[in-house]
Amino acid sequence: MEIVKWFEDLGKADVNKAGGKGANLGELVKAGLPVPGGFVITAQAYLLFTTESGLSQKIAHAIEGLDVDDTSALQSKAKEIQDMIVSADMPSIIKSEIIKAYEELSKKDSIKAQFVAVRSSATMEDSEQASFAGMNATFLNVHGKEDLIRKVKECWASLYGARVIFYRSKKEFLDEPVIAVVIQKMVNSDKAGVMFTANPSNNNLTNLVIEGAFGLGEVVVGGLVSPDYYEVEKSTLKVKDMRLSHKNFKIIRDDKGQNLEVKLAKKEAEEQVLSEAEVLELANLGLKIEEHYGRPQDTEWAIEGSKIYMVQSRPITTLLKTSEETTEEEGKELIRGLGAGPGRGSGEVRVLTTPTQDNGFESGDVLVAEMTTPDWVPLMKKASAIVTDGGGMTCHAAIVSREMGLPCVVGTRTATKVLKDKMLVTVDGTHGVVYEGKLKEKNKSAEDVAMAGMPRPAPMVTATKLYVNLAMPYEAERIAKEDVDGVGLLRAEFMVIDACDGVHPRQLMEDGKSHQFIDSMVRNLRIFTRAFYPRPVIYRAIDFRTNEFRNLRGGDKFEPVEQNPMIGFRGCYRYVINPDLFELELKVLAKVREQDKNLHLMIPFVRTLWEFKKCKQLIDKSELADDREMELWVMAEVPSVVYWLEDYVKAGITGVSIGSNDLTQLVLGVDRDSEVCAPLYDERDKAVLDAIRQIIGTCRRMGITCSICGQAPSNYPDFAEKLVDWGITSVSVNPDVINVTRHNVAAAEQRMVLKMMRKMNSGT
Repeated sequence: MEIVKWFEDLGKADVNKAGGKGANLGELVKAGLPVPGGFVITAQAYLLFTTESGLSQKIAHAIEGLDVDDTSALQSKAKEIQDMIVSADMPSIIKSEIIKAYEELSKKDSIKAQFVAVRSSATMEDSEQASFAGMNATFLNVHGKEDLIRKVKECWASLYGARVIFYRSKKEFLDEPVIAVVIQKMVNSDKAGVMFTANPSNNNLTNLVIEGAFGLGEVVVGGLVSPDYYEVEKSTLKVKDMRLSHKNFKIIRDDKGQNLEVKLAKKEAEEQVLSEAEVLELANLGLKIEEHYGRPQDTEWAIEGSKIYMVQSRPITTLLKTSEETTEEEGKELIRGLGAGPGRGSGEVRVLTTPTQDNGFESGDVLVAEMTTPDWVPLMKKASAIVTDGGGMTCHAAIVSREMGLPCVVGTRTATKVLKDKMLVTVDGTHGVVYEGKLKEKNKSAEDVAMAGMPRPAPMVTATKLYVNLAMPYEAERIAKEDVDGVGLLRAEFMVIDACDGVHPRQLMEDGKSHQFIDSMVRNLRIFTRAFYPRPVIYRAIDFRTNEFRNLRGGDKFEPVEQNPMIGFRGCYRYVINPDLFELELKVLAKVREQDKNLHLMIPFVRTLWEFKKCKQLIDKSELADDREMELWVMAEVPSVVYWLEDYVKAGITGVSIGSNDLTQLVLGVDRDSEVCAPLYDERDKAVLDAIRQIIGTCRRMGITCSICGQAPSNYPDFAEKLVDWGITSVSVNPDVINVTRHNVAAAEQRMVLKMMRKMNSGT
C-alpha cells in the first residue's frame, strides 16, 4: 500500500488515490509548470487508519439512524465523530511515512522554515455527480512534525463535518467516504496575484490579464486592495494596457507563521509590482497552461525572491458566449470595465458623488458615479448611459440599466477620476468600453434592413412559464405587450422612493403622512396589475439595505451603520424587528387586491424558520388574513433555504423564487458588487447549481411552484437546460432578454422530449 505519493508521480488518472486536488497538482507538475513542491497522503492511507483504529465500525454505528434534517442532532453527531478521529492514534507506518516525506520536502527548494499547506483532497471533490467545494478543511502555514500530524487528522475529520454528512445523505452516497490530503510548500511570496489567459471582462480571447500586489496573494484574491493591472497581447507578448494602483497595505508571514498586515508608505504603495521581465515570464507560463488544458484558464501565481510559482489553475467560467464580433472603433479609448448593460449611448459626462448633487444634470447626459443605489434612479432615468467605478455584473447599476435598456459599464475603478464633466463620450455597454467623442452608429446589415418590414413570428409556446423582472411603473404597459406570462419579480424599492419623495418611509410615518405612502404605492402597483391582468404579478416586499435606506432623507435617524449591509439588517428579519413599515405594505396590497386579484406577495432574504413564522403572523393579523387566493412566496437567496424549505411550505408558502444573484454570492462567499472579485462570481459553479437543484426538487416534491430570477438562464443555454430538466416551473428575466430566454427554454424542452422519445424507442 502506498501511503505517500509525490506530485511528480501523479496525474489526472489518479483521482482515486490523490483526490481531485492532488491529481490536478500532479498534472501541472507533469506539464513542466513551476508548482510548489509537495506530496499527497493517499486515500488508501486514510482507509488503513480507519480500519486499524476500528473507526470504520464506530462511525457507521454513530451515523446509523441519524436524522440529518434534525440540525441539533446532526451537529452533535458530527462533533462526536470528528473528536473520535482526531483523538485516535495514527498507525506508526502512516505517521513515519508522513514525517519522512515532510523531512524530505523540507530539504527541497531551499526551504528552511518548513511551512506547508495541508489541504483536503476528496476523491469525489471534482466529480460530475457532486461538489464538496469548501466543505473539507484546509490549513495554511503548518509548521513542525506534531502540528502536521494533528492537521492531517483534522483534514480526515473534516470528512464528517455536519454539512458533509448532510450533503452525502441528500445525494444518497452510500459508500464509505474516503479522502486524500495534500501537503505542499507554502510560498512566502514577495508579490502575488492572478492571471487570466483570456480577458473575462470583455470576452477578449486574444489578450491575457495579470493582476498583482505586494506580499501574500490573499490581498488580490480576497479583493482587499486594488492590484496593478497588466493586459498582454498573446500573439506578440506586448503589454497593451498597464494600470498602476495605490496598494495601501500588504500581508506578510511573520516568524510564527501568522499573517501580518503591514501598511505601505506612499512611495511603495504606488510602486509598480511586476517588472517587464516578470510580466513576460508570467505571460509565457499562461500560454503554456492554456495550451496544456486546451481552454482559457484562471490561475494564481506567487513570486518568492526571483522564483515564480503557479499555485492554482482552473477553467475560466465567466466568459460569455456571443456571436457579435468586436469591430475596430474610430474613437480613442478612455477607460474599460465590465459591460453590464448592452448597447451604445453618447452624451456629456456628469460626475456626481451623491444623487442630490443633480443641478444641471440634463436628459441625455452620461451619469458617472462611484456606485449607485435605489435613490439614484430618478437621475438614471434621464441618463443616456451609466458608468461606475465599482460593481460587478449583478450590482445595482447593472441590474437597473438592463431593465431600463441603458448602456452601462461598471467596475472601471477610476471612471470618476478619468472622465471629466462636460466631456463628450460614447459608452459601449456591450464591450465595456468608454470612448472619447460621439461615435457613429454602426450601419445596419442588409439582412437587418430586409427583416425590418417582415411580420413578427408567432410566439413560441413553452411549458415552462417565462416571467419578467420589473421595477419602473412607466415600463409596465410596454413590457406587458411582450411574450411574457407575468411579472416574476416586482421590486418595491424604486416605487418607495417615488412614494416618499426621497424621504425615509418611517420619517414620513412620524410626520403623519402614512396616507401619502399608501396612496402612491397603490397607484403605482395598479399600473402593473392592470397592464398584466390576468397574468400574475409577484410583488417583492421592500428589501432596502441599511446603507441604501440611510441615503434617504432622515435615514440616518433610523438606520444602523453596518460593515456589511449586504448580509445585514434586511428582508424578512427587518419586518419582524420593525413591523410598522411592513404593516403599511400589507395595507397597500390589501387595497390593490380589492380589485386586482393577480397581485401576490413575496418575502425576500428569509434566513430561518422562526423569523418567517413571525412574519407570517403579521400577515395573518393584517387585512390580508382572510384573502385565501393570495399566493405567498419566499425568495431562496440564503443557502439555509435548502435545509428549511420543507418547513416554510408547512408554514404556508405557495411558491419560491430562486434569487440566483444573492444565492451565488452567499454560496461562493463573493461580494457580487465587487469588480475585483467578478471573475469568481459564477452562477454555474457546481456548488450553486447543486443548491438550485435541491431547491427545485423540494418544491416539486412538496407540490409548490418554483421560479428563478437572474441573468444566467438567458446568458447560458446549458443553464436553462438544467433548470428545465430539474423541473423548474418558471424563469423570470430582465426585459432585454425576454426573446432569447424563451428561445433557450424552448430548445431545452425540445431536447428533453427527444431524449424521452429515444429512451422509449430503445425500450429503456
